[in-house]
Amino acid sequence: MPRQRAAGDGVQLDAVSKAIIEQLQEDGRRPYAAIGKAVGLSEAAVRQRVQRLQEQGVMQIVAVTDPLTVGFHRQAMVGIRVEGDIEPVADELAAIDEVDYVVVTAGSFDLLVEVVVEDDEHLLDLINQRIRSLPAVRSTESFVYLKLRKQTYTWGAR
Repeated sequence: MPRQRAAGDGVQLDAVSKAIIEQLQEDGRRPYAAIGKAVGLSEAAVRQRVQRLQEQGVMQIVAVTDPLTVGFHRQAMVGIRVEGDIEPVADELAAIDEVDYVVVTAGSFDLLVEVVVEDDEHLLDLINQRIRSLPAVRSTESFVYLKLRKQTYTWGAR
């Protein structure tokens, strides 16, 4: 699994690497030979660039599913206020299987976490027993997703 990157880790992307990323965002299974033709590199050079981008934590190639079709009928964003050091709490939350997204924020919440669970009972258990029980968690506010209108991974590498 790629390491987690902080904003501004200093990885510099040239135009060719950005074009490779855009090609893979359009189709993560696109053959390296086709990508090479589109960006002006050999298949081997594309393979090396993709490997390096993955090792640097710039990108990962994954299958994105619709949670509803694989048995998860509830998603929510949970805003969390923390007392003390935020980092250890963020790490503990990141270790929870149902949590797929953890962000340290500025504003009324210290952390935002997205959760994907089977149903409302599972959501209640997760928030009440596993998130609110962390000693540094002072409060939470849940934003239950009613309908997903847009989810995209094709913003490119501007």
